[in-house]
Amino acid sequence: MTNTLDTLSPTFAPFAQRWDAEADRRNALRTPANLKALIKAQRENTAARSTAATAKVQRQAARKATANPLSAERRAARTADKGARRHRREARTELKAAKANYPATLRARALQVHAAHVVPASVATWALTSPWPATLSASVAALNAGALWLGRRSVVLRVDDGLSSEERQLISRLDPSWWVQHAPERGLEGTVTTPPDVTPGGIRCAIRLDGTWTVKGLADKADNIRNLLGARTSLRIRITSGTRGGWAMISLATRKATDGTSSVWTPDLIPSDPGLMSLGVDTETGEQVLVPFDERLLVSGASGTGKSWSTRPLMATAHLRGDLVLIDGKGEEANIWEKVCRVAIETDEIDAAIDETHAEMNRRKRDMKARGISVWDGRQITVVIDEGQVVLSQIAKDKERLQRLVELSSLGRSRGVVLWWATQYPVTDGRAPGVHNLIAPNLLTRFSLRVAGTTQAQVALDDCAHYAPHQIPQGKEWRGHGYLKGYGPRMIRTWTLDDAGVLALPPNVWNSGNGKGPEDPTPSRTLTLVKEEPSKAPADRETRIRLIQGAQQSGARTVDEIAESTGIPRASVGRILQALKAETA
Repeated sequence: MTNTLDTLSPTFAPFAQRWDAEADRRNALRTPANLKALIKAQRENTAARSTAATAKVQRQAARKATANPLSAERRAARTADKGARRHRREARTELKAAKANYPATLRARALQVHAAHVVPASVATWALTSPWPATLSASVAALNAGALWLGRRSVVLRVDDGLSSEERQLISRLDPSWWVQHAPERGLEGTVTTPPDVTPGGIRCAIRLDGTWTVKGLADKADNIRNLLGARTSLRIRITSGTRGGWAMISLATRKATDGTSSVWTPDLIPSDPGLMSLGVDTETGEQVLVPFDERLLVSGASGTGKSWSTRPLMATAHLRGDLVLIDGKGEEANIWEKVCRVAIETDEIDAAIDETHAEMNRRKRDMKARGISVWDGRQITVVIDEGQVVLSQIAKDKERLQRLVELSSLGRSRGVVLWWATQYPVTDGRAPGVHNLIAPNLLTRFSLRVAGTTQAQVALDDCAHYAPHQIPQGKEWRGHGYLKGYGPRMIRTWTLDDAGVLALPPNVWNSGNGKGPEDPTPSRTLTLVKEEPSKAPADRETRIRLIQGAQQSGARTVDEIAESTGIPRASVGRILQALKAETA
């Protein structure tokens, strides 16, 4: 039975595809604006019919009142009747257009059509005492439903050679002899396939482009190719350039190279090269995808696409290799990371985290100048912003702090302070942008899970928006799947890290009071997430030494000058000076 259904399914796939396309078209038109226009047109049509009926009655009454067709009464009634009828025709036309702009769902229309013959057939069966009218009518409805079910059915049965019945059908239609014979029927005359290959990521087939065909022209005919192959609507079809001119490559994602493999991240997946980190696995080749560790990063993904799970392995890598600062606008993710690294949730915590990392960036600049180096050679501080839209809304009116955040994205990389930005709303304009328009251009490494639409895809992947992250299928099996800018339109399945995996990481809480230069790569750290009261925060010896040396080298005298020259927070400078004054008194 299963094999029989697998054989029939491709036959009904085009019917199901046309049905789904029409259903999607109707659903797309059923917008609130079109519904409002329909209600207005119905109301105006009702009023026009009532007015026309009243004008007709008045014209008839005028005819009875006087036999003179040129009388003022009859002329007025005739004019009013003509105007009312014209208005009724216009209202009827507008109502017809409004109904077309807000059509009934295809399911409702199908039920109406079937009811139109089921009810009369039932009456005929009762009147004729014969079952044939009702049986025939019910068979037509059942055939429609069965054809849709078969056409939408996913064929996953494996046969002896390891191919599913769907793959067998696709391979047979990609065969050059079958393709050349049937391609003209779909407007693809002048294209010739080569024998397809089955790879871990699905079926790949080279197509020769004769005449005036181009890869772009073939890609525009993707729907024609899907119809020719009888492929299901949800099957991802990708058309790219071949290895040489005049050739294209078509890829059918009938399987994923990641099927059956674990997506759980472990520290063993951290590359030996300190400049790289593992993002995930290529679903077509099964190979690991590496991205720069010290590069600024933008991660985009709508709610429910696995953005937090996809970001956690990267954050864990940054935590184990250096210092991690998480600025969490929503707060849920920080509940897990607050025992592991420096987190900021509330407005004052976010302000302090931005200020301290910015001050550390400036301190490193002065240190690099004193040592005569151009790139920071110590521990990297990774500042992760999650959710960017919320953080921006909190600091939007604080221009100085917003400027510090912009400078972190533009100046921090060479000084070992790298900004990673995650948002559900990858837009740079409007009243609630997900990423600032001065920060987005600095985020060169970009990874996008499924986003809402083309506008978000443009910001998420920039000039690689044609990868179409907004077309990634929905569903749990596609969580954590996305595209990397510049990698090619091949989907990547990211690593995942659960709450227990995060809590198992060794604690390492960075703050501005325990920052060290490259001469001391393993400094002792005070693990605290809460600022201490001035009276309870004694200045440590190392900070005193840094303050005294910085003041001597820069010649600073006031608290503000010392804080600026040394990068030590102003409150800490005041406490240290008070302590030194008390000791020398």
